[in-house]
Amino acid sequence: MRQKSNIVRHLKNERLEVVKPDFRGNKTVAGQFVNGSELYIPDFSNVLRWKLSRNPQRDEKKADNYVPRVVYGNDFITSTEDVVVWLGHATFFIRMNGVTFLTDPVLYDLPMIKRRVGLPCTPEQLTGIDFLLLSHAHRDHLDTKSIQTIYQHNPNLRALTPLKAGDLLRSAEPHLPYQEAGWYQKYDLTPEGIDIYFLPASHWHRRGAFDMNKVLWGSFLLKVGDRQLYFAGDTGMNGHFEEIESLFGPMDVCLLPVGAYRPSFLMQKSHLNPHEAVKAFNILRGGTFIPMHYGTFDLSDEPPGEPVRLLEQIAAAGVLRGLRIPAIGEQVLLQGLE
Repeated sequence: MRQKSNIVRHLKNERLEVVKPDFRGNKTVAGQFVNGSELYIPDFSNVLRWKLSRNPQRDEKKADNYVPRVVYGNDFITSTEDVVVWLGHATFFIRMNGVTFLTDPVLYDLPMIKRRVGLPCTPEQLTGIDFLLLSHAHRDHLDTKSIQTIYQHNPNLRALTPLKAGDLLRSAEPHLPYQEAGWYQKYDLTPEGIDIYFLPASHWHRRGAFDMNKVLWGSFLLKVGDRQLYFAGDTGMNGHFEEIESLFGPMDVCLLPVGAYRPSFLMQKSHLNPHEAVKAFNILRGGTFIPMHYGTFDLSDEPPGEPVRLLEQIAAAGVLRGLRIPAIGEQVLLQGLE
Protein backbone atom coordinates (compact mmCIF):
# COMPACT_ATOMS: atom_id res chain seq x y z
CA MET A 1 0.00 0.00 0.00
CA ARG A 2 1.34 3.44 -0.92
CA GLN A 3 2.20 5.47 2.13
CA LYS A 4 0.45 8.78 2.67
CA SER A 5 3.78 10.62 2.40
CA ASN A 6 4.06 9.56 -1.24
CA ILE A 7 0.59 10.59 -2.37
CA VAL A 8 0.80 12.83 -5.44
CA ARG A 9 -2.11 14.92 -6.69
CA HIS A 10 -2.50 17.67 -9.26
CA LEU A 11 -4.71 20.61 -8.32
CA LYS A 12 -6.29 23.46 -10.26
CA ASN A 13 -9.47 25.52 -10.20
CA GLU A 14 -11.75 23.30 -12.26
CA ARG A 15 -13.85 26.31 -13.29
CA LEU A 16 -11.00 28.16 -14.94
CA GLU A 17 -9.32 27.85 -18.31
CA VAL A 18 -5.84 26.31 -18.43
CA VAL A 19 -3.72 28.00 -21.10
CA LYS A 20 -0.74 25.64 -21.17
CA PRO A 21 -1.45 22.54 -23.26
CA ASP A 22 -1.47 19.28 -21.29
CA PHE A 23 -0.91 21.01 -17.91
CA ARG A 24 -2.66 18.77 -15.38
CA GLY A 25 -2.54 21.25 -12.54
CA ASN A 26 -0.13 22.07 -9.75
CA LYS A 27 1.60 19.02 -8.37
CA THR A 28 1.31 18.32 -4.64
CA VAL A 29 3.15 15.70 -2.59
CA ALA A 30 1.36 14.77 0.63
CA GLY A 31 -0.62 17.99 0.30
CA GLN A 32 2.41 20.24 -0.23
CA PHE A 33 2.79 22.25 -3.43
CA VAL A 34 6.03 21.78 -5.34
CA ASN A 35 8.18 23.97 -7.59
CA GLY A 36 7.62 22.49 -11.02
CA SER A 37 8.05 18.82 -10.19
CA GLU A 38 10.25 18.84 -7.08
CA LEU A 39 9.22 19.47 -3.48
CA TYR A 40 11.25 22.29 -1.94
CA ILE A 41 11.45 22.68 1.83
CA PRO A 42 13.96 25.26 3.08
CA ASP A 43 16.64 23.67 5.23
CA PHE A 44 16.35 25.01 8.78
CA SER A 45 20.06 24.35 9.28
CA ASN A 46 20.72 27.07 6.70
CA VAL A 47 18.67 29.51 8.76
CA LEU A 48 20.77 28.65 11.82
CA ARG A 49 23.95 28.98 9.76
CA TRP A 50 22.82 32.44 8.66
CA LYS A 51 21.89 33.60 12.15
CA LEU A 52 25.12 32.30 13.68
CA SER A 53 27.46 33.59 10.95
CA ARG A 54 28.96 37.03 10.62
CA ASN A 55 27.72 38.91 7.58
CA PRO A 56 30.78 39.53 5.38
CA GLN A 57 29.11 42.78 4.24
CA ARG A 58 28.21 43.91 7.75
CA ASP A 59 30.33 47.04 7.75
CA GLU A 60 29.30 47.97 4.22
CA LYS A 61 25.65 47.45 5.09
CA LYS A 62 25.94 49.54 8.24
CA ALA A 63 27.50 52.42 6.29
CA ASP A 64 24.91 52.26 3.49
CA ASN A 65 22.19 54.82 4.21
CA TYR A 66 20.27 54.29 0.95
CA VAL A 67 16.51 54.75 1.25
CA PRO A 68 14.17 54.93 -1.76
CA ARG A 69 12.97 58.43 -2.56
CA VAL A 70 9.28 59.17 -1.98
CA VAL A 71 7.04 61.41 -4.11
CA TYR A 72 4.25 62.42 -1.76
CA GLY A 73 0.65 62.80 -2.88
CA ASN A 74 -2.24 60.72 -4.17
CA ASP A 75 -2.91 62.22 -7.59
CA PHE A 76 -2.27 58.82 -9.16
CA ILE A 77 -5.44 57.52 -7.48
CA THR A 78 -7.77 60.01 -9.16
CA SER A 79 -5.96 60.10 -12.50
CA THR A 80 -7.42 58.30 -15.51
CA GLU A 81 -4.07 57.41 -17.07
CA ASP A 82 -2.85 53.83 -17.37
CA VAL A 83 -0.04 53.87 -14.86
CA VAL A 84 2.26 51.88 -12.56
CA VAL A 85 3.10 53.35 -9.14
CA TRP A 86 5.50 51.62 -6.76
CA LEU A 87 4.41 51.82 -3.12
CA GLY A 88 7.43 50.03 -1.69
CA HIS A 89 8.55 46.38 -1.45
CA ALA A 90 6.26 44.35 -3.78
CA THR A 91 3.27 46.68 -3.59
CA PHE A 92 2.23 48.43 -6.79
CA PHE A 93 -0.79 50.49 -7.76
CA ILE A 94 -1.58 49.62 -11.38
CA ARG A 95 -4.24 51.01 -13.68
CA MET A 96 -4.83 49.32 -17.03
CA ASN A 97 -7.82 49.96 -19.25
CA GLY A 98 -9.51 51.83 -16.40
CA VAL A 99 -9.21 48.88 -13.99
CA THR A 100 -7.13 49.40 -10.83
CA PHE A 101 -5.03 46.80 -9.05
CA LEU A 102 -2.98 46.61 -5.88
CA THR A 103 -0.30 43.93 -5.73
CA ASP A 104 0.78 42.23 -2.49
CA PRO A 105 -0.29 45.14 -0.26
CA VAL A 106 1.94 45.62 2.78
CA LEU A 107 1.27 49.14 4.03
CA TYR A 108 2.50 48.89 7.61
CA ASP A 109 5.42 47.54 9.61
CA LEU A 110 5.94 43.79 9.60
CA PRO A 111 6.08 41.79 12.82
CA MET A 112 9.47 42.71 14.34
CA ILE A 113 10.54 44.49 11.11
CA LYS A 114 9.79 48.18 10.60
CA ARG A 115 9.41 49.86 7.24
CA ARG A 116 12.49 51.85 6.36
CA VAL A 117 10.50 54.25 4.17
CA GLY A 118 6.95 55.55 4.17
CA LEU A 119 4.10 55.66 1.67
CA PRO A 120 3.25 58.55 -0.66
CA CYS A 121 -0.18 58.82 1.00
CA THR A 122 -2.02 57.25 3.90
CA PRO A 123 -3.33 53.69 3.44
CA GLU A 124 -6.86 55.06 3.87
CA GLN A 125 -6.40 57.25 0.78
CA LEU A 126 -5.94 54.21 -1.47
CA THR A 127 -9.48 54.19 -2.83
CA GLY A 128 -11.06 53.10 -6.09
CA ILE A 129 -9.17 49.78 -6.06
CA ASP A 130 -10.91 47.06 -8.07
CA PHE A 131 -8.65 44.05 -7.44
CA LEU A 132 -6.01 42.78 -5.07
CA LEU A 133 -3.40 40.57 -6.72
CA LEU A 134 -1.84 38.29 -4.10
CA SER A 135 1.17 36.34 -5.33
CA HIS A 136 1.76 34.28 -2.19
CA ALA A 137 1.14 34.25 1.54
CA HIS A 138 4.44 35.14 3.19
CA ARG A 139 3.83 37.94 5.67
CA ASP A 140 5.77 40.51 3.66
CA HIS A 141 3.30 39.97 0.78
CA LEU A 142 -0.02 39.05 2.40
CA ASP A 143 -0.61 41.35 5.35
CA THR A 144 -3.86 41.03 7.29
CA LYS A 145 -4.04 44.62 8.51
CA SER A 146 -3.34 46.02 5.02
CA ILE A 147 -6.07 43.85 3.47
CA GLN A 148 -8.55 44.93 6.13
CA THR A 149 -7.76 48.61 5.57
CA ILE A 150 -8.01 48.37 1.79
CA TYR A 151 -11.30 46.49 1.92
CA GLN A 152 -12.76 48.96 4.45
CA HIS A 153 -12.19 51.82 1.99
CA ASN A 154 -12.94 49.82 -1.19
CA PRO A 155 -16.25 47.98 -0.64
CA ASN A 156 -16.34 46.63 -4.22
CA LEU A 157 -12.86 45.12 -3.92
CA ARG A 158 -12.16 41.58 -5.14
CA ALA A 159 -9.04 39.47 -4.70
CA LEU A 160 -7.24 37.17 -7.13
CA THR A 161 -5.17 34.60 -5.29
CA PRO A 162 -3.24 31.34 -5.59
CA LEU A 163 -4.80 27.99 -4.80
CA LYS A 164 -5.60 27.36 -1.12
CA ALA A 165 -5.22 31.03 -0.09
CA GLY A 166 -8.93 31.40 0.57
CA ASP A 167 -8.86 30.43 4.25
CA LEU A 168 -6.23 33.09 4.94
CA LEU A 169 -8.34 35.73 3.21
CA ARG A 170 -11.49 34.70 5.06
CA SER A 171 -9.67 34.99 8.36
CA ALA A 172 -8.45 38.47 7.38
CA GLU A 173 -11.70 39.78 5.91
CA PRO A 174 -14.65 37.33 5.77
CA HIS A 175 -16.66 39.38 3.26
CA LEU A 176 -13.94 39.97 0.66
CA PRO A 177 -14.83 38.10 -2.58
CA TYR A 178 -11.93 36.20 -4.11
CA GLN A 179 -11.02 33.69 -6.79
CA GLU A 180 -8.21 31.14 -6.58
CA ALA A 181 -6.20 29.92 -9.56
CA GLY A 182 -3.39 27.49 -10.24
CA TRP A 183 -0.49 28.09 -12.58
CA TYR A 184 -1.33 28.74 -16.23
CA GLN A 185 -4.95 29.53 -15.39
CA LYS A 186 -6.93 32.55 -16.52
CA TYR A 187 -9.17 34.26 -13.96
CA ASP A 188 -12.75 34.91 -15.07
CA LEU A 189 -13.75 37.59 -12.52
CA THR A 190 -12.16 40.38 -14.52
CA PRO A 191 -14.13 42.82 -16.69
CA GLU A 192 -14.15 42.70 -20.46
CA GLY A 193 -11.03 44.14 -22.07
CA ILE A 194 -8.43 42.81 -19.63
CA ASP A 195 -7.13 39.27 -19.18
CA ILE A 196 -5.32 38.12 -16.04
CA TYR A 197 -3.31 34.92 -15.76
CA PHE A 198 -1.71 33.25 -12.76
CA LEU A 199 1.71 31.93 -13.75
CA PRO A 200 4.63 30.08 -12.12
CA ALA A 201 7.24 31.28 -9.67
CA SER A 202 9.97 29.39 -7.84
CA HIS A 203 9.26 29.91 -4.17
CA TRP A 204 7.64 28.24 -1.14
CA HIS A 205 5.04 28.84 1.55
CA ARG A 206 5.08 28.95 5.30
CA ARG A 207 3.07 31.21 7.56
CA GLY A 208 2.51 29.09 10.66
CA ALA A 209 3.95 26.06 12.38
CA PHE A 210 2.06 23.41 10.41
CA ASP A 211 1.35 24.83 6.96
CA MET A 212 4.58 24.25 4.99
CA ASN A 213 3.79 24.63 1.27
CA LYS A 214 0.03 24.31 1.86
CA VAL A 215 -0.69 27.49 -0.13
CA LEU A 216 0.50 27.98 -3.71
CA TRP A 217 2.70 30.85 -4.91
CA GLY A 218 3.07 32.40 -8.34
CA SER A 219 3.17 35.45 -10.61
CA PHE A 220 0.65 37.47 -12.62
CA LEU A 221 0.28 38.55 -16.22
CA LEU A 222 -2.06 41.46 -17.02
CA LYS A 223 -2.95 41.74 -20.68
CA VAL A 224 -4.87 44.54 -22.44
CA GLY A 225 -4.92 44.14 -26.20
CA ASP A 226 -1.33 43.58 -27.23
CA ARG A 227 0.12 45.20 -24.07
CA GLN A 228 1.44 42.82 -21.42
CA LEU A 229 2.52 43.62 -17.86
CA TYR A 230 4.20 40.92 -15.78
CA PHE A 231 4.39 40.95 -11.96
CA ALA A 232 6.82 38.27 -10.81
CA GLY A 233 5.99 38.03 -7.11
CA ASP A 234 8.82 36.34 -5.21
CA THR A 235 10.90 33.89 -7.20
CA GLY A 236 14.21 32.26 -7.92
CA MET A 237 15.39 30.95 -11.29
CA ASN A 238 13.84 27.62 -12.22
CA GLY A 239 13.09 27.51 -15.96
CA HIS A 240 9.64 29.07 -15.67
CA PHE A 241 10.55 32.34 -17.37
CA GLU A 242 11.34 30.41 -20.54
CA GLU A 243 7.96 28.66 -20.31
CA ILE A 244 6.11 31.94 -19.80
CA GLU A 245 7.86 33.58 -22.75
CA SER A 246 7.11 30.60 -24.99
CA LEU A 247 3.40 30.90 -24.19
CA PHE A 248 2.93 34.67 -24.22
CA GLY A 249 5.86 36.20 -26.07
CA PRO A 250 7.54 39.50 -25.14
CA MET A 251 6.51 41.39 -22.00
CA ASP A 252 6.12 45.14 -22.34
CA VAL A 253 6.61 45.85 -18.64
CA CYS A 254 8.25 43.55 -16.07
CA LEU A 255 7.98 44.16 -12.32
CA LEU A 256 10.81 42.01 -10.99
CA PRO A 257 12.25 41.40 -7.49
CA VAL A 258 15.91 42.30 -7.01
CA GLY A 259 16.49 42.20 -3.24
CA ALA A 260 16.80 39.80 -0.28
CA TYR A 261 19.35 37.60 -2.06
CA ARG A 262 22.17 37.29 0.47
CA PRO A 263 23.36 34.94 1.84
CA SER A 264 22.92 33.04 -1.39
CA PHE A 265 23.03 29.62 0.33
CA LEU A 266 19.73 30.54 1.98
CA MET A 267 18.06 32.80 -0.59
CA GLN A 268 19.06 31.53 -4.03
CA LYS A 269 16.19 29.09 -4.58
CA SER A 270 13.48 31.60 -3.72
CA HIS A 271 14.77 35.12 -4.54
CA LEU A 272 16.47 36.73 -7.53
CA ASN A 273 19.63 38.77 -7.25
CA PRO A 274 19.96 41.73 -9.66
CA HIS A 275 21.98 39.76 -12.22
CA GLU A 276 19.41 36.95 -12.21
CA ALA A 277 16.56 39.45 -12.48
CA VAL A 278 18.18 40.96 -15.57
CA LYS A 279 18.58 37.46 -17.01
CA ALA A 280 14.88 36.80 -16.37
CA PHE A 281 13.96 40.13 -17.98
CA ASN A 282 15.97 39.29 -21.08
CA ILE A 283 14.44 35.80 -21.26
CA LEU A 284 11.01 37.43 -21.16
CA ARG A 285 12.16 39.86 -23.89
CA GLY A 286 10.99 42.69 -21.66
CA GLY A 287 10.59 46.29 -22.76
CA THR A 288 10.66 48.15 -19.43
CA PHE A 289 12.25 46.78 -16.23
CA ILE A 290 10.87 48.14 -12.93
CA PRO A 291 12.58 46.64 -9.85
CA MET A 292 10.90 45.84 -6.55
CA HIS A 293 11.47 43.93 -3.30
CA TYR A 294 14.33 46.13 -2.11
CA GLY A 295 14.88 49.14 0.14
CA THR A 296 11.62 48.94 2.11
CA PHE A 297 12.33 46.24 4.70
CA ASP A 298 15.61 44.87 6.04
CA LEU A 299 15.24 41.16 5.23
CA SER A 300 18.73 39.99 4.29
CA ASP A 301 22.47 40.62 4.34
CA GLU A 302 23.13 42.82 1.31
CA PRO A 303 23.40 46.60 1.80
CA PRO A 304 20.08 48.31 1.03
CA GLY A 305 21.39 50.29 -1.94
CA GLU A 306 23.32 47.45 -3.56
CA PRO A 307 20.48 46.19 -5.80
CA VAL A 308 20.03 49.63 -7.37
CA ARG A 309 23.78 50.17 -7.83
CA LEU A 310 24.17 46.78 -9.50
CA LEU A 311 21.24 47.40 -11.85
CA GLU A 312 22.68 50.76 -12.87
CA GLN A 313 26.07 49.15 -13.52
CA ILE A 314 24.49 46.40 -15.62
CA ALA A 315 22.51 48.96 -17.61
CA ALA A 316 25.63 51.10 -18.15
CA ALA A 317 27.41 48.01 -19.52
CA GLY A 318 24.70 47.64 -22.17
CA VAL A 319 23.32 44.33 -20.85
CA LEU A 320 20.03 45.87 -19.69
CA ARG A 321 17.82 48.21 -21.67
CA GLY A 322 14.60 49.79 -20.47
CA LEU A 323 15.54 50.15 -16.80
CA ARG A 324 13.24 52.43 -14.80
CA ILE A 325 13.87 52.92 -11.08
CA PRO A 326 10.93 55.02 -9.92
CA ALA A 327 10.61 56.68 -6.56
CA ILE A 328 7.89 55.42 -4.26
CA GLY A 329 4.76 57.24 -5.36
CA GLU A 330 6.18 58.26 -8.77
CA GLN A 331 3.80 57.71 -11.68
CA VAL A 332 5.19 55.63 -14.54
CA LEU A 333 2.77 56.10 -17.42
CA LEU A 334 2.28 52.97 -19.50
CA GLN A 335 1.57 55.02 -22.60
CA GLY A 336 4.85 55.42 -24.43
CA LEU A 337 6.79 52.67 -22.66
CA GLU A 338 8.50 50.14 -24.88
